[in-house]
Amino acid sequence: MVANIVDLFLRTIPGFFSAAFLTLELTFVGLLFGSVLGIVFAFFKISKLGFLQKIAGLYITVVRGTPLIVQISFLYFGISSVFILSDFWAGAFALAIHNGAYIAEIFRGAIQSVDKGQMEAAKSLGMNNGQAMRRIIMPQAFKFSIPSLGNQFIIGLKDSSLVYVIGVAEIYSVANAEAAQSFQQFEAFFVAGLYYLVLVIIFTQLVQRLEKRLNVSNS
Repeated sequence: MVANIVDLFLRTIPGFFSAAFLTLELTFVGLLFGSVLGIVFAFFKISKLGFLQKIAGLYITVVRGTPLIVQISFLYFGISSVFILSDFWAGAFALAIHNGAYIAEIFRGAIQSVDKGQMEAAKSLGMNNGQAMRRIIMPQAFKFSIPSLGNQFIIGLKDSSLVYVIGVAEIYSVANAEAAQSFQQFEAFFVAGLYYLVLVIIFTQLVQRLEKRLNVSNS
């Protein structure tokens, strides 16, 4: 068994390396756009305007209430019926929309966890709401949100495996193809698991370093 795993690992290095790089690209794009959506809808959620709160609530409820694999398929086939979009970008947008709902709640909680006296103090110094939010509230909220964001980023990395359903050649897709071709299902998915594990460990280390750096800079 071990010999088979080692043999498959060595034989599939080029394919899995390419797939791992594509997985990272997919995750980065999905999380980047997801973070932008998250910030926007977090502000919608805490807005004093009722209709913005309802829009944010509807978005978050729908995304969190439906499986990601259904969202990917729905968006891919729905968008493809209107205009041409590559498998990669369809998957990335689906991941962005999915992650955005969770990131919105993370940012909302982080912003509301900042003491309200901070906003009042900023206004007493002559800042308007926008300046106070940008200079005082958001830096603190970002620091508070790092642990939760780190967890969401790791979840986003693992969730990227679901884009195999629309033909994106990421890690799981390569493992699935290798298992079907060589009939070494256990070995193929074991190797795929190792690649995901290494990527998750790297992500975890980066998040922990960022946390330490922020703690040092604010000590």
